[in-house]
Amino acid sequence: MVKLAILYDFDQTLSPRSMQEYSLLPALGVEAESFWKEIAEFSRTNNMDSVLCYMYCLMQKAREAGRPLTRQFLNSLGKDLIYYPGVEEYFPRINRYAREKGVQLQHYIISSGTQELLEGCSIYHEFTRVFACQYHYDENGEADWPAAAINYTGKTQFLYRINKNSLDIYDNSKINRKSVERDIPFRNMIYIADGFTDVPCMVLVKNNGGYSIAVHEKDDETYKQLVADKRVDYVSLADWQDNSRLDQIIKAIIDKIALQHQLETYSV
Repeated sequence: MVKLAILYDFDQTLSPRSMQEYSLLPALGVEAESFWKEIAEFSRTNNMDSVLCYMYCLMQKAREAGRPLTRQFLNSLGKDLIYYPGVEEYFPRINRYAREKGVQLQHYIISSGTQELLEGCSIYHEFTRVFACQYHYDENGEADWPAAAINYTGKTQFLYRINKNSLDIYDNSKINRKSVERDIPFRNMIYIADGFTDVPCMVLVKNNGGYSIAVHEKDDETYKQLVADKRVDYVSLADWQDNSRLDQIIKAIIDKIALQHQLETYSV
């Protein structure tokens, strides 16, 4: 079987809102809009990366609320994440379709969201690996430092990790080594995200022969501009239901990769 990796952002891609807004911020007594405004101002004032900023501020808010930010606490909130229509049914359906075409799918999340929340969500088991921001925990099990912080440009390293099958963040030896063999070539990747914050990843995949898809909640002319600017291949509503436009695009790419692989076997 030929391998195909589908790479997903999470917020506004598989889920309509930022994952922290569903139950984490409410559990800390924080209103979402004011929190993100505070993050924007704090990061600007301190010339601080916005992802590190939100991770830091979540730790501060948790202390102020008297709710220790533990892995167990965060995992328990993952069950409250809400998805776009069809997401939960999409994975077994698209896996079955790919197998029938002789394609082995691997699913990955690459997100600036919170790893520990994703670990508790209902679709976590569908992914070969989830790359997201995560905390280090002290001897009491409370978050005390970022173990990984992934911003929009930092996401690109994980494309190379998947490409070379170097999936452990701590291990830089394999990803930096020149190699001819690639576990999953870029031309066998699909990157799906909500648009503008994921442009570096979408362009990288597209320019190396893969496929990038920008999804959105409602029709917006600015998304069509991504296609016009050759930053993405396709644009679709974030509708993951069977036979939706997005479903048809993904299946067509699977068909193309399966046929391309078949033709390559004839040349041997």
